[in-house]
Amino acid sequence: MKYSHEIIIQLPREEVISKMENPENFKFWQKGFISYQHISGNPSEVGCRSKLVYNMNGREIEMIETIIKSNLPKELHTTYETKGVYNIQKNYFEEESVTSTRWVSYSEFQFSGFMKLIGKLMPGTFKKQSLQFMKDFKAFAEEGKSVK
Repeated sequence: MKYSHEIIIQLPREEVISKMENPENFKFWQKGFISYQHISGNPSEVGCRSKLVYNMNGREIEMIETIIKSNLPKELHTTYETKGVYNIQKNYFEEESVTSTRWVSYSEFQFSGFMKLIGKLMPGTFKKQSLQFMKDFKAFAEEGKSVK
């Protein structure tokens, strides 16, 4: 399953990246976020791996994030792996103006096992969650709003 979303954030690109990259901020814009643990590699560089833990509908989900391309502040590509799901995220950050940034996110999900059925039956759930993360980041970055 492939799809894309985009959103305009009323902040300069450097500020958007600074807020997005800081794991201390994840709890403010990623609903269900529990923890972040750096596993290997240099932060923000290709090959860096981290473990992310979320509470999703009462279930604790662990996923491994791997940076596969880093050309910040312009783009950041990552993969997320958890049981039955492999997600490739390609994020682009374009300067709309000196005070605004266009964030374009391309998502590709590959499913295995039971998750193949979930992916086929509920593709809208994944699309909706991706867009919600973007909207929640915008509200946090621009206004300091938290999902907590």
